Amino acid sequence: MPPSRDEGSTQNDAASGTPSQRLIRLNLVAAVAFTIGGSLFALGAFFAQNGVGTLTTVNVTYLVGGFFFSLGGYASVVLAVNGSKAQSEGAPSAPMRWWGYQPRERGWLSAAVLFVGTLLFAVSLIAAFAQDLTPRQSNGWIWFPDIAGCICFLVSGHLALLDVGNGHIGVRLGDVDWWVVAVNQFGSVLFFLAGVAAFVRPATSTELDAALVNWGTFTGAVCFAIGGVIQTFAKPAPTKVVAAA
Repeated sequence: MPPSRDEGSTQNDAASGTPSQRLIRLNLVAAVAFTIGGSLFALGAFFAQNGVGTLTTVNVTYLVGGFFFSLGGYASVVLAVNGSKAQSEGAPSAPMRWWGYQPRERGWLSAAVLFVGTLLFAVSLIAAFAQDLTPRQSNGWIWFPDIAGCICFLVSGHLALLDVGNGHIGVRLGDVDWWVVAVNQFGSVLFFLAGVAAFVRPATSTELDAALVNWGTFTGAVCFAIGGVIQTFAKPAPTKVVAAA
């Protein structure tokens, strides 16, 4: 979740040496976490589609990937808090903040919704280890938090697109931040389609479309992995923060 670049914001940082360095480290943590999380999700979907390993292997791969998604989501919130306008207007050497509530900051709101989405995914991924679930139980404990997490990702991405566009959604090909958000939002759409297809039909106890579940998850996860790589090239500055999804 890279913050946008402010050309004059690094002058004070040269003296203090801490604000921009702090944001750079947080941005790198988020970027690497999303890259690893996306890669593991893609690997889990590949395993599931091609029958590689056992169901436990698939679930463990997803679960570890989910941990990195949550780590990236939390790092994005911390990045938003420490890169917000309110924080940057304080002392140049303001202490690190590990949490904050800034609902009027679009970057923070996008990151917070994204983080909630990763936690909902975690509920679904843990519930997937349960055995002999009825279709109703499967939909309630696995499908519902998963689809709710997908919706959170879509909402977060919409807010992030507004943020990089200064309140408007448009194409900004020369902006690294826009590429991160756009690629991840496309991945969020694919996650949502996979989530819808994962609904278990009570009559047959099968998913609506298992192939769409796997390939939608695979391609969506690849998008997040690519977005994470692109994010490493972002130049965070303590002015405004844009969420990655």
